[in-house]
Order: sequence, then structure tokens, then C-alpha cells
Amino acid sequence: MKVYTLEIDPRKIKLLELNARYMRHEEFKQLVDNIRRDGQLSSTPFLCKESDGKYLCLSGNHRTKAAIEAGLDKIFCLATDDELTQDQKIAIQLSQNAISGQDDPATLKLLYESILDTEMKKYSGLDDKTLELLEKINSTSIAEANLDFKTVQIVFLPDELEAAKKSIDKVKDAAKAADESWLTKKSDYENWLDTQEVVSSSYGVKNVAVAFNLILKLVERNLTQLQEGYENIEAGRQYVPISTVIGRRKIPVTAAKTISKAIAKIQGENDIKDVELWRAIEILAEKYLAGD
Repeated sequence: MKVYTLEIDPRKIKLLELNARYMRHEEFKQLVDNIRRDGQLSSTPFLCKESDGKYLCLSGNHRTKAAIEAGLDKIFCLATDDELTQDQKIAIQLSQNAISGQDDPATLKLLYESILDTEMKKYSGLDDKTLELLEKINSTSIAEANLDFKTVQIVFLPDELEAAKKSIDKVKDAAKAADESWLTKKSDYENWLDTQEVVSSSYGVKNVAVAFNLILKLVERNLTQLQEGYENIEAGRQYVPISTVIGRRKIPVTAAKTISKAIAKIQGENDIKDVELWRAIEILAEKYLAGD
């Protein structure tokens, strides 16, 4: 195989669609920081030139992505113009992934099994112990580090942070009945950015933290709209925050005293447990609706 050095814009390099090597978010962030500090890669990716004239990265995909993230315009790579079979490309990919990271066993199994050439399987460098482990892997698994995501940081001033914490607590309290979501689609993130832009423009603010606070306050003022989340749910053991019913977490003292007296009276008449005082309010509401 003839190999030569090449200086190229990392954005022009085609990355692998299926890569068994992955890095955890913390590792990748550290790699980006190191590259940004050094101003260059410490080790070179390996590329092969394809029929369309573009270069495909067989080894060093994370280094290439990190170089783009770090803002490098050019990186040095090793490359070959030799016409490689698909088996050769996969075998080189598996054998040359030497950068710090870990293999996703399920993807590694898929890649290895896709090599038909026995010699290329041998060339990949996977030993008997690894192959034995691969036999136990379910190929439907997914590696968390193969998910494409970005971390967004918002900086608050002290008074803004305190206000944001209070608003977030109120929203979290109102949303306890809903399922938690730890991942979101790119389209949802784009919708969030659009919402942030609309709010920023409407209030004439440019600070992201201020816009974030305004969005939280808008949600807080419209808590009753969260009723849509449980209007079509069948009766059962599910509980929802009372704030979604009355639109706020606090009520005036006079109202609290009146409601407490009514609850105590209804509780005594209907043998309601202390942990189910909400039933007293429900009974009161049912009687009102019935015209009593």
C-alpha cells in the first residue's frame, strides 16, 4: 500500500457512518481542549481516496471531529490512493483505531461479521478472547457515546440565578406527573432556539440567561395549560401537582384558612385519611357540580 502525507481541511473529510470506536463525552471534550491548546493534532488520521475524489477517514474519526470542533482549518493526515475493497477498509478501520476510547461491542460485532475475506478478518487484529465476547453481544444494543449531542451552558448573574432556580423548581413541581426525558431530538432543540429568539426579540434582550428566565416565567404564569397532559389519561394511581389546577403554588392566607376548615369538616364526615386530603376538595367540587 502506498501511503503519503496530506494537509487538508478536516471539514472536507468524509467520516465513517458506522464506527465501533467511541469516546465518552468527557474524553471527547478533553481531546477538543487539547487540540485547541496545541493548535494541531498529536497523531495523524488515516484516509483513503475514493472514486469521487473525496477522502474517507478510516482511522481517526474522533480526532477529525475534534479538530473541527477546535476550529482547525488544516490538519495533517496519512492517506492512500490505492483502490481498497470494502473488506480492506473495514479491516484497516478496526486495526488502526489506536486513539483513546472504547469499542462499542455491538457495532464492533456488526463490522467484523461484515468482512467476508478471511485474510482481512485476520488483518483486523481481533483476538480469540475478543471474538468470544462478541458472540455474546446483542447487536441491537446502542452505545451512549455514539449519540450526537452537545452540552449547552448558560451563565447567570447571582440575582438572575436565584430567580431561575425558583422558576425551575416551580416548573419541576408542575411537571412531576409527566415522564422524564433525558434526551431530545435535534428538531426539539431547534424549536427551543426559535422560542428563545422570539422571547428575546419581544422583550428586547440579548442575554441568553435573561431570555431563559423570561421563558420560565411565561411557563409559570400558564401552569394550568399543563392540564392537557392528563385530561385524556384514565383514572388510576397517577398524581398531578395541584398547581396545574389552580395555576399557582401559593394561595392567600385567608383562602388557606377557609379551605382548611372545609377540608377538616369533610374529612370528619367521610373518614378521609390524612394522606388523602385532596379527596375532601374533590367531594366539595362534586357537590358543587351536582348543584348541592
